Amino acid sequence: MTIIENNDLRVVIKADGAELDSICHKGHQLEYLWQGDAAFWGKKSPVLFPIVGGLKDNCFIYEGKTYHLPRHGFARDKAFRVEQQSADTATFLLTSDEETLKNYPFPFELRLHYALKDNALSLTYAVKNTGDAPMYFSVGGHPAFNVPLVAETAYTDYRIELEAAEMIGRYPLSKNGLVELNPNPFLLNAAEIPLHPSLFYEDAVVFKHLLAQSMAIVSDKTPYGLRMTFEHFPYFGIWAAKNAPFVCLEPWCGIADSVNTSQALTEKEGINALAGGGSFERTWMVSFF
Repeated sequence: MTIIENNDLRVVIKADGAELDSICHKGHQLEYLWQGDAAFWGKKSPVLFPIVGGLKDNCFIYEGKTYHLPRHGFARDKAFRVEQQSADTATFLLTSDEETLKNYPFPFELRLHYALKDNALSLTYAVKNTGDAPMYFSVGGHPAFNVPLVAETAYTDYRIELEAAEMIGRYPLSKNGLVELNPNPFLLNAAEIPLHPSLFYEDAVVFKHLLAQSMAIVSDKTPYGLRMTFEHFPYFGIWAAKNAPFVCLEPWCGIADSVNTSQALTEKEGINALAGGGSFERTWMVSFF
């Protein structure tokens, strides 16, 4: 385990998957990160790379060959190396190898840079194409936060607040986890999403091209909550396992296959193309109050 901390926060990160293991606010003595329970969902904050979501039949086609990848890719199941650490920062590195190249034919370096500033934690995904040919990938986050945050409140006491009202639909997912072509009405000039377990009975709430670049989990019954800020993530998911006491806020640079996918990687919606030797960075941040 790697620990970074400052006067406000103590954060624990595992080498396996470079996954967050704990986010504790020292002043409030509150654990904000879901602590994992296999009865609901055993993960806490998996890294989504080199795909986000699922592929049709768990495979894609590139240059006439078929390759297989599990839902959300393989990074979450790999051991990362701690490349750099200070009191309040840590950088984890995953590189391609013979095993990854069998089912993802692109050489790469993936760095996750965690940093604390006051009551906020940021995570930067830094992707480098270490090959000469173009590289195609997606990357994203899946952090789960405790809801309720304090014992005297209930799940339904909380809501998600966007920074401004929006008119946006929710893209349904098929039984195979593929994105349907047309959204269902969801936010009708509204900025609040009341939390209720039934919200996730049909899987994640999936948005494309939100105008909002931040959202908060708050309650009128407690002053404690959090706000996530995310820029340049064109897709966003909100999810919880059935009747589970957490909510995932998921900024994505990529999305699951659509139901009408050709399965060609270069044609995949949301795929990022990176030229040989090129680099890509995206950052999200969460402040805890």
